[in-house]
Amino acid sequence: MSAPSDGRVDPRRRGRLELNDRVVEKIAGQAAAEIGAAHGRSGGFLGIGAEADAAARPKVDVDLGSDYADLAITVGIAYPGSIRAAAQQIRDHVTERVQTLTGVRVHRVDIDVTFLTVGGSTHDDHQEVLR
Repeated sequence: MSAPSDGRVDPRRRGRLELNDRVVEKIAGQAAAEIGAAHGRSGGFLGIGAEADAAARPKVDVDLGSDYADLAITVGIAYPGSIRAAAQQIRDHVTERVQTLTGVRVHRVDIDVTFLTVGGSTHDDHQEVLR
C-alpha cells in the first residue's frame, strides 16, 4: 500500500469504524417512517397506553453481525390498502436506505404489523388491532 500522490493517507490505513446497533435502529426507523402507509406509536409508559401516531417512527430491533444486519420492525399500516404491498414497500425502502447510509448489508427484514389505522385516522376509536 502506498500513499496517494496528493499526500493524503490511504483510506485503508486510517483505522476502523464501529457501528452501534442504535445507529442502525434509528436509520431503519426513519426510513420506515418515510413510507406514508407506515405508522408508529407514541405516548404511554413502557408500551402501556401508547397510541397510533402517523408522525412516530416505527419500532426497530437490530441484530448487527460483523458484516450484516437483521432487522425486526414493529409497525402499523394505513388501511384500507394492501398490507402485503405496504410491508414489501417498507422492507425494500429500509433495506436500500440502511445499506446506502451505513454500508452494512441487510440480510433480513421482519415486519410485525401490530395495528391498522383506518381511513387515515390514528385515533383509538378508528383503530383495529390485529391479534
